[in-house]
Amino acid sequence: MFSQAITRKPCPNLGQGITTSNLGAPDYARMQALHNTYIAALQDAGLAVTELAGLPAYPDSYFVEDVAVVTPDVAVIARPGALARRGEEVALEPILVQYRPIARIEAPGTLDGGDVLMIGTHFFIGISERTNQAGAANLGYILEQYGNTWTPVPIADGLHFKSDVNYVSGNTLLVTEAFAGRPELSRYDQIVVDADESYAANVLWVNGRLLMPKGFPKTKLKLRALGADIIELDTSEAQKMDGGLTCMSLRF
Repeated sequence: MFSQAITRKPCPNLGQGITTSNLGAPDYARMQALHNTYIAALQDAGLAVTELAGLPAYPDSYFVEDVAVVTPDVAVIARPGALARRGEEVALEPILVQYRPIARIEAPGTLDGGDVLMIGTHFFIGISERTNQAGAANLGYILEQYGNTWTPVPIADGLHFKSDVNYVSGNTLLVTEAFAGRPELSRYDQIVVDADESYAANVLWVNGRLLMPKGFPKTKLKLRALGADIIELDTSEAQKMDGGLTCMSLRF
């Protein structure tokens, strides 16, 4: 169960951040409204939400999950794989130190929190354009000190591991077709997202509720079989910046 969440307000220059979506620039006023709805959904799930001020020098800083990994035992300050995002983690550390001991990813390692999926005491760490082998090994070593295990998962395409794979209760993962049947995930049951709804793989399981992006009926129908309380949220503006539900907060 989670009790806390950290979010960061979107900046007016969010559209100057890094994206590959080709969906156009986000509408700032609409982004603010959707952000408030997201916070309300976290609060409804029982989380106390700390909302941090935006960082105009870092347009991507809205996606606060990427710069840290918070476990029940430790907060690991990431070393973002994108040079333009280096520095965001510095602003977050004074907040996290109030809740957890601090560890850090050290050079030459790079790591984005969006590549890290925690399921109990086991962690999947995606090896991607943003997270390299050294960063994954660095995080793995830290996790092992607290009795956790971890599995590296190479990513051929896509931004982050959690763009394609997420936990959805019990022993079940929601995965894109690219990750269906991957040997690293063989211990879990899998719900496979149709190719034309691949964005919907980025769902967020919070305290018995399943937050999913709005507008993906086939995926919603598949998830209903879990018997979960499904909450649909409009993430259209975040999607324009390659963002999704998981990267918009840190939960712990």
